[in-house]
Amino acid sequence: MRARLDLDLATPEPPPQASIDAAIRLLKTGHLFRYGEMGGEGNEAAKLETEFAAMLGAKYCIAVNSGGSAIFLALKAAGVQPGDKVMLNAFTLAPVPGALQHLGAETVLVDINDRLVIDPDALRSRAAQNGAKFLLQSHMRGHIGDMDKVSEICAEFNIKMIEDCAHTMGATWNGTQTGCFGVAAAFSSQSFKQFNTGEGGLIVTDNADIAVRAILMSGSYMLYEQHAAAPSPDVFERWKGQCANHSMRMSALTAAILRPQLPLLAARNKRWREIHDRIANRLRRHQMLRLPHRPQAEDYTPTSIQFFLAGNKIEAVLEQSAKHGVPIKFFGGDKAIGFTSRSPHWEYISGDQQVSQSERVLSSLCDVRLPLGLTDQQADILADVITESVDAVIP
Repeated sequence: MRARLDLDLATPEPPPQASIDAAIRLLKTGHLFRYGEMGGEGNEAAKLETEFAAMLGAKYCIAVNSGGSAIFLALKAAGVQPGDKVMLNAFTLAPVPGALQHLGAETVLVDINDRLVIDPDALRSRAAQNGAKFLLQSHMRGHIGDMDKVSEICAEFNIKMIEDCAHTMGATWNGTQTGCFGVAAAFSSQSFKQFNTGEGGLIVTDNADIAVRAILMSGSYMLYEQHAAAPSPDVFERWKGQCANHSMRMSALTAAILRPQLPLLAARNKRWREIHDRIANRLRRHQMLRLPHRPQAEDYTPTSIQFFLAGNKIEAVLEQSAKHGVPIKFFGGDKAIGFTSRSPHWEYISGDQQVSQSERVLSSLCDVRLPLGLTDQQADILADVITESVDAVIP
């Protein structure tokens, strides 16, 4: 093999200087908590919520401490109770079913198709069989399902959809942003997403009751008047006292780091797509590699690339590629490793749930993280490492 990549693909995009300056200014004040007993006017978290809601075209936004917390609170605020059935596409990351376990809900897995998204036929069948009234739609790895069909099925069976948009910040389906299809949506600003604050989450919704419940449960200490992108006080009057404080709010420091990154989203996504497509075009030329189909309706925002590797020597290819600087994640492995897992690894999910179609799809699925700072030359080397690794193992 000739190609070798001398770059740590796990290097996240650092926050811009404006984020660093904002953090320093705030640190000097000491006001790192988002609420103030003497008033929280001008608080960074409240400003972030207003700006993020406007960016999504949503009425309300609630800033919380992680993407997983955002999923948990969005589901709970939407009415999920212990024992309720919640459908979930079988390709996602462990914090997503983890949020359902946290709620005490019953996870009902739904098969995915070769596009790595929820299979509408499988969703319709599951909905008809089990009577679940909630769908947690996870746009895993930035792949967006046919949201027209999914929305139609949800309307037909009176299902509330909550979207996990951790991997689709700024992505659209037929011109509509992800996060705008369900009753609520959860976003993440964990380091490997479009925005980097280490940890952080955001909930958006147009439903006043969901917004109020999420604010109260996030831990507002009844200082909810310090939220700007929030419903009117009379809605809070209906719910205060009924919602437990789960202490999942975002700190003012996290918000200060995040706010200057919002205007950078379009440019970041444009560059990420250029990197992804450059590598994808090179991988497609190899007869042993296949990439998931991206329909025209999907305006994707990739921070990683996925491909299917044929044959029974995948582990050897992964070993060869890692030696040359390109670690490949594999979703078909027997054990969960790092950020890679699939439903058989989530032993806490009850019942013998058959998702054989998903298992077939994931049995050959590989994944590579794409740092935003990757140059065109480095992207070419990355693709060469993968193809040469395949050739070295599978002549």
